[in-house]
Parts: sequence; C-alpha cells; structure tokens
Amino acid sequence: MTRSYQIRTFGCQMNVHDSERLAGLLEDAGYERAAEDAQADVVVFNTCAVRENADNKLYGTLGHLAPQKTANPGMQIAVGGCLAQKDRGEIVRRAPWVDVVFGTHNIGSLPVLLERARHNEEAQVEILEALETFPSSLPATRDSAYSGWVSISVGCNNTCTFCIVPSLRGKEKDRRPGDVLAEVQTLVDEGVLEVTLLGQNVNSYGVEFGDRLAFGKLLRACGGIEGLERVRFTSPHPKDFTDDVIAAMAETPNVCHQLHMPLQSGSDRLLKEMRRSYRTEKYLGIIEKVRAAMPDAAITTDIIVGFPGETEEDFQGTLDVVRQARFTSAFTFQYSKRPGTPAADLPDQLPKAVVQERFDRLVALQNEMTHQLNIEQVGRTVEVLVATGEGKRDAETRRMSGRARDGRLVHFTPGETAPRPGDVVETVVTYAAPHYLVADGEPLTWRRTKAGDRSEAGIKPKTPGVGLGLPSFGAPAPLPAVSGCAAQ
Repeated sequence: MTRSYQIRTFGCQMNVHDSERLAGLLEDAGYERAAEDAQADVVVFNTCAVRENADNKLYGTLGHLAPQKTANPGMQIAVGGCLAQKDRGEIVRRAPWVDVVFGTHNIGSLPVLLERARHNEEAQVEILEALETFPSSLPATRDSAYSGWVSISVGCNNTCTFCIVPSLRGKEKDRRPGDVLAEVQTLVDEGVLEVTLLGQNVNSYGVEFGDRLAFGKLLRACGGIEGLERVRFTSPHPKDFTDDVIAAMAETPNVCHQLHMPLQSGSDRLLKEMRRSYRTEKYLGIIEKVRAAMPDAAITTDIIVGFPGETEEDFQGTLDVVRQARFTSAFTFQYSKRPGTPAADLPDQLPKAVVQERFDRLVALQNEMTHQLNIEQVGRTVEVLVATGEGKRDAETRRMSGRARDGRLVHFTPGETAPRPGDVVETVVTYAAPHYLVADGEPLTWRRTKAGDRSEAGIKPKTPGVGLGLPSFGAPAPLPAVSGCAAQ
C-alpha cells in the first residue's frame, strides 16, 4: 500500500524550499501527500535552530506525537534541518520514538534512511559535515502554482557573532549560472510568474568562481526569460551590495523594486561586536542610492533588540536609523542566546524586562512608520498577483488577497471579476492599514494566466533536479545575452 507523508516546516525561506525538495524526493520514492485531516504514515520535521525556543518547540511537538506512534508502530517520524544538524544523536536520546535524523547537508538521503529504519527496526542518524549534493539537483514538489523559490547558493562565509547558521549550513557554495537559469526556465514553463532567488547571503553570489558582479549579471539574465513577470531575492548583505546590483534592479523590468536588507542594529559599536563589517553610514548610503534609482522601492529589514551590552544610547541609534531609513516594514527580534555562537559568551547579557521594553518601543515606531508609508499608497494603481493564504478574506466584502510588485499585501474586492490564485489584477488602493492595503473598487483589469488555470485545477509544479550537483572548478560559462533595458 502507498504510504502517506506530512512535512512540518519551521524557520526561514531556505527551509521552506528544502521542504519542497523533501516532498519531491518522497513522491519520487512512491509516497503520497497525506490529506490535511489524516494521520500520515511518515511525519517529517524540517527544523530551524536560529531562535532559542526552537529546541523546546520541537521536543514539545515530538512529545505530542509519542502516543500516536505507540498506537501505530508502523508510523515513522523523521527530523531534519538545522536543529538536527546541531543536536544530532541527542534527538533520539530525548525522543527515542524518532526513526530518522538527517542534517542540512544530506536531505537527499531521507527516503533511504526511512527504508533502512524500517528494515533494521532501529533509528537511523546520518549527519554529514559537508554538502553531499546541491539541493537543487534534487526533485521538488512546489507549494505554489504561481510563485517559486530558486536557490542560487547555500551556506555562508560570514562570521556574525549572534548567528549559528554558518556552522550548520557550512561555507557558501554557489550554483553555476546556467543551472540557476535552467531551473527558472523550468518553473516558467510550468506557468510560474514569480521567482525568488534564495541565498543565505544572496548578493555574494559568484564568490566561488571569482566574479564579484555575478549577481547583477544573474538579475539581468532573468530579465531575458519570456513569461517571467516578477523576480525577487533574499537576503542580501550590506557589505556585498554593489552599485551594479542597484543598476540591475532599476534596469531590468521584471526585477521588483523591493529590497529586504538586514540592518540588525543602528549602533556602530554593536555592529562591530556583531562582526557585521559595515556601519550605519554605509547602510543608509545604500538605501539612498536605491531610492535615487528607484523612488518607488519598498525597503524592509531585520533588527535585533537586546544584543549583549546594548545600552540605551545604542538602542537610540537603532531608532534613529529606523526613522532615517523609513522602512516599509521590519522583522524585529529579541536577541536569542544560542550556545556555540561567540555572542553567547559575551558579558552583559541583558535582562528580559529591559529587552522587552525596548522591543515594544521599536515595534511601535516601525508600525507608525509602516502605516504612514501605506497611507501614501492610497489612490495609486497597483498590480496584484492573486494569492492564497495571504491574510484573512472578508466574507462580507468578498475580498481576495495578493501581493503588489513592491511586496505589499493587498486585500481587494474582485467585483464582477472572478480571479483565481495566480491571475493578475490591477486595482486602486482605497484604504491603508498598518500592515496591508485595501482596494475596494472594481478592478481596472483582470488577466487570466496559465498559473491561474493550474491553481484552479489543483496542479502544482513538479520540477526535476537541475544540474549535476556541486559546482565545477573554474570560471562558469558566460550568461546569455539579453536585450532591451536589461542589456544596458
């Protein structure tokens, strides 16, 4: 009988994309996705280790599954991702009902490990110290018919003192440009309209083959792919942000005028303690150049509150930068102590009450700024890619939801139209809330798309592995020539 699977994902976009690979691997091995309300034969946890409560969340969830496993001995539980890479055999010791533990470097081993655990009737723990094969060489069952992730690199060469990711994901490995573009083309052929280029430090792309301008070239090359309407990327590091990338964003029509660039702190002293290798002047200078080239750009960021030794003066520096930068939105975090990181051993770890009070002030300031910037959108025409799961629909107004080109969430009234997820509408913003826009008038246009057709039919893209694995040595083949604005 066909066995069913369920994947539960925690953490960043890289984990979400890895889970698409895990789904593709399991389906190629004969498993089928479990219905939403059904108990799966195999439950896979793809974990995150960035936040302090990640451990408690995982082990608590595993504890809830223990009675199910006792009642159904044929059920299998697998744990992968960053927390598995960190805790290794500790997972099986604390939760002996877990069948498989695999790391960030060998997600392709999951089907074999599940079979081996069944055959041997004992837990299988396999953690590699280096990447076994580039994840994008593995098949993937995509979550969306209209939007897709494309990984251009994995790992990170930075040494931020608060971050555990480099020790769990390893040094940066870059894909060959041709492999990246082949995967993008495959998604577009399946009807996907939007891709997001992924990397732990996406704009350092090219470091392995010695081309500092490789990321800008890649953006321009994406501009030459017919049918690709939107290109996004996340997350860039300020130290690697070049004028060429800004030019590529401005000159390539399908590259969205949206930039998510982590700040982390507005204190130069703390940035040095964090080993962030840039200072606030450079950061604000990048934003100034981006807005000069793209006045409509929406800029978002990440900020940490309560890093060890943070003073009120340091925190005021962060508030000052937030005011100057005018972020469209910000992901704000209270510092989380992670064993194994240099920051975990720093003196002057701040009391929870101090961190919470500062965090609340930052959130209040950013919410006020986000609302002000959203109010400026009222009366403007926005192009919305209709989506599923993007906020709550309003039953009385029949509102649907989607993302504007700048990444803002828009709730709109379809009026006499009947758009599907994956279709594109143009509409006028009538109201601004702190975290979303509302467009209650009749849409100006509605465009049916192949992605909409496939969404309506319940068809999601399945992509085969692209490329032959890890990059080869030497300079890559040149990127294809492009025309129009993208060629300038």
